[in-house]
Amino acid sequence: MSHESTPSGPCHLVHLERTRRTVMSARELRAHGMTGRALAERTRPGGPWRELLPQVYLLHEGPASGEEWLRAALLYAGRPPRGQEGGGEAMLTGPAALALHGFASVPEPPGLGRIDVLVPRRRRLRDTGPVRLRRAPVLPRPVTVAGLPCAPVPRALADAVEQATDTRTVRTLLVESVRDGHCEAARLVRELTVAGLLERPHVTAAVAALHAEARSAAEGLLYEMVSRYGLPDPVWNVELRLPGGPAVAVVDAYWPQQAVAVVLDGRGVRHDELERLGVTVVTAPVRRLRGSAAWQAAAVRTALVAAEDREPHAYLVVLPR
Repeated sequence: MSHESTPSGPCHLVHLERTRRTVMSARELRAHGMTGRALAERTRPGGPWRELLPQVYLLHEGPASGEEWLRAALLYAGRPPRGQEGGGEAMLTGPAALALHGFASVPEPPGLGRIDVLVPRRRRLRDTGPVRLRRAPVLPRPVTVAGLPCAPVPRALADAVEQATDTRTVRTLLVESVRDGHCEAARLVRELTVAGLLERPHVTAAVAALHAEARSAAEGLLYEMVSRYGLPDPVWNVELRLPGGPAVAVVDAYWPQQAVAVVLDGRGVRHDELERLGVTVVTAPVRRLRGSAAWQAAAVRTALVAAEDREPHAYLVVLPR
């Protein structure tokens, strides 16, 4: 007489172990042949498995790790409505996403206390356990970090800031985002504006610190570029004036002999007027200093060399800013 293993027998469990998954939804377990009766047996009190969240199971004994809780939250929030296919449109946001993005000021997942998950507005689920659902009509494109879908840094920050009630916490998050290169200040301010958070006084106060940090970080990158690529030393942070006249421009670096100026943000600089006076203006945005410093240094060096063949420039008074 032949003996066949049932789907919930030892052969089936070996198959599950081979997936190396430690957290699975009831739907996934059924797809692997696990029966409701077998699942109930394994999740009984004192059994080897347990239900972390509704219809989401931890497939081993002992406590769940922080990563397992994050995966469980995504499985729960990504569950499609009854009778429908699809689902999976869920991503971590808020402090949970920031922890994965590498924010030092945010606790690792085991210490978060709550897990925010961004889902479509139509998703009809309730908050449960540590999971807090944040519904949105349009979801951003997720960023995969450590194998988990996360909201981009600006959106995750906005969702984290919305929870914070004091200036210090908000300032810490915003300053770290710029100082450590997670996000550009302009993108973050846009996201905070869209979320309506700049109307809150403690957020407005923190944004002032954000702009100061963004400026400091950008200047640091510019100093590093000049030093690293052997450019001549400029004068830093100066105001250019015509003799006896008004200020023409404020620039971040200036080479008086060559009349070459570098500005981190060219929006407030009158390029046409400076060029009419014989000053070459090179714009060095933060994203380029951070990601293409060699290219940016080459652009400055080219401008310095080209200045030797130009007509003499107008005499300008150079004053500290």
